[in-house]
Amino acid sequence: MEAKHTNRLIHETSPYLLQHAHNPVDWYPWGEEAFEKAKKENKPILLSIGYSACHWCHVMEHESFENESIAALMNDLFVSIKVDREERPDLDEIYMNAVQMLTGRGGWPMTTFLTPDGKPFYGGTYFPPEDRHGMPGFPRILMGVAQAYREKAQDVEKSVNQILTALQGMSESQETERTFSSEVIGNCAEQISRAYDADHGGLGQAPKFPNAGVYELFLRHHHHSKSQRYLDMVIHTLTKMAEGGIYDHLGGGFHRYSVDAKWLVPHFEKMLYDNAQLVRIYSQVYCITKDTFFKRIVDETVTYLLREMFDPEGGFYSTRDADSEGEEGKFFVWTPQQVNKLLGEERGEIFCRIYDVSEQGNFDEKSILHPILTVEQASKFFRRDRGEIEALIADGKRKLFLERENRVKPFRDEKIITSWNGLMLSGLAEAIKISPQPAYVEAASRTIDFIFTKVYRDGRLLHSYKDGKAKQLGYLDDYSFLALGLCDFYEATFDRAALTRAQELTETMLREFWDDAGGAFFYTGKSHERLISRTKPIFDASIPSGNAAATQLLLRFYHLTGKEDYLKRAEKILRSYYDVMENQPFGFAHMLCALDLYLNKPKEIVVVGNREDAKTAELLSEIHSHYFPNKAVQLVAPDISLEQVSPLLVGKRQVDGKPTVYICENFTCSAPITNRGELQTALQR
Repeated sequence: MEAKHTNRLIHETSPYLLQHAHNPVDWYPWGEEAFEKAKKENKPILLSIGYSACHWCHVMEHESFENESIAALMNDLFVSIKVDREERPDLDEIYMNAVQMLTGRGGWPMTTFLTPDGKPFYGGTYFPPEDRHGMPGFPRILMGVAQAYREKAQDVEKSVNQILTALQGMSESQETERTFSSEVIGNCAEQISRAYDADHGGLGQAPKFPNAGVYELFLRHHHHSKSQRYLDMVIHTLTKMAEGGIYDHLGGGFHRYSVDAKWLVPHFEKMLYDNAQLVRIYSQVYCITKDTFFKRIVDETVTYLLREMFDPEGGFYSTRDADSEGEEGKFFVWTPQQVNKLLGEERGEIFCRIYDVSEQGNFDEKSILHPILTVEQASKFFRRDRGEIEALIADGKRKLFLERENRVKPFRDEKIITSWNGLMLSGLAEAIKISPQPAYVEAASRTIDFIFTKVYRDGRLLHSYKDGKAKQLGYLDDYSFLALGLCDFYEATFDRAALTRAQELTETMLREFWDDAGGAFFYTGKSHERLISRTKPIFDASIPSGNAAATQLLLRFYHLTGKEDYLKRAEKILRSYYDVMENQPFGFAHMLCALDLYLNKPKEIVVVGNREDAKTAELLSEIHSHYFPNKAVQLVAPDISLEQVSPLLVGKRQVDGKPTVYICENFTCSAPITNRGELQTALQR
């Protein structure tokens, strides 16, 4: 029997690194040992970055890293380092920027070639094992790069210097001389909306991503401008997504993105960060429309996350793979025979017709479930009562789901990432406001407890947790996303400990990440390992940019505390990126949301009452039922002096011992409000 290779990755906790622990490649994890070897032997470094749910990462592993002859070339010519981008987003950010400069595009798996001191000079993404489709094969790349490193040292040095200069330039910004204008938000929303797909919703054509931040910007613009078009675009997009194959109609939750324009065929992996952000935006749209369709999607998605992505200790896992048993999407697709066997011929035929399950299929001769008939259409077509069709759908989905549970599930990456759990807290908070289920509150509370027990050490956050080990000092995203999540959780539940923790994180973030010279926040803290570049994240990707989240956080705390330092720093960030966000609005949706919060001051809503009081709960429920993108809601016990909360509230108190609401805006406060009807009128006004 062939001996099984084992390399240094066998000692790691990252599932992605462990997947490569038996490759014949002599992989090293990122660290001094690899760099010392490269310097000692004067070999370039091959840095490969990916993540466990990445389909093409698995393909390149199978084709190249499991191939004995390609592995021998790698071992002979390079020191090879494997990195999980979810565990080390700082490295991913730096070297992805370098690859994009070199090739004009990026993606994973990412392959970058470095000098022995970690400086990039060449790179790309996926390389096939031999020359194909006009792409050079990986062996040809390996030999060419190694030869260039040995024989063309001047060219390598020139490439390194150009990349380092460009990386340095990416962290520099120019503060605008112009006065902020509220028209910028409308103009930017208009620019982005030109890419809107009027047929299928979403932006652009294929591939199509959820882009939750853009829809949040559209909702804000609709709220202020009352332009129905922006709300309609969001409603249309979220409806099409939830009716498409990108949504899991049996188990709940969204896949990563759609490879076509119709949201039909997804890239089947499921990411925590997508689902967290989509729970939030679907909750907000329900708040505006009161259409129970959106609430159902929220509840199904949260149910999925609690069932499959929640750790018993607290905290949410990172990802589910696209592949099972070596096939992409195998877990999720169906044939008419499989459906009929479960439901019977007659009921199976109706279910298949509604959910587009056919002999020819819509994905590799199998079918991805998605409704192509409404209940009304199916009722007419099959001459069945509407209630009967609804019962048949519910029964069919339940039986198919239970059957699917017996299949081999796609791999789950059980790393718990602090920043993504922060996004999840924000999503759960919005879900709690529209659907105050004890299970949602408990999951959020347990997640907060988990983070401050397991990934918080000596006053500092750590980035990820797996197998009992917390790793890496927290990044800007960890602090800003988590603190925002805690603020959102406070506004949903009025657990004041969450707000206290959020402010502590904000203060640590300012000390560790703020750039005293240029303003804005670095991605890594002062205490972090020294890397070749210290980047500043400003563009949104599949998650908000760290600086956009931090700006929103500072503004929210300014309105909660009145502390001028928070406002000044937020203004400095907005001035630094004001011109560029106007020119490239698509990459700045979340920063534009921060600008909106700055320009359109929040309603400051203070409820004086006890959390346990039924009348207080009734008033809070009314507040939660309205969509206000900019608001600061606080619950204050009757025995607390209100001027501690805001100077605007000096002398104000409960009326006749009843729970009382004050709504303050533009330095004036409403008369005290004690009943729900009055409150509803005041909020609508």
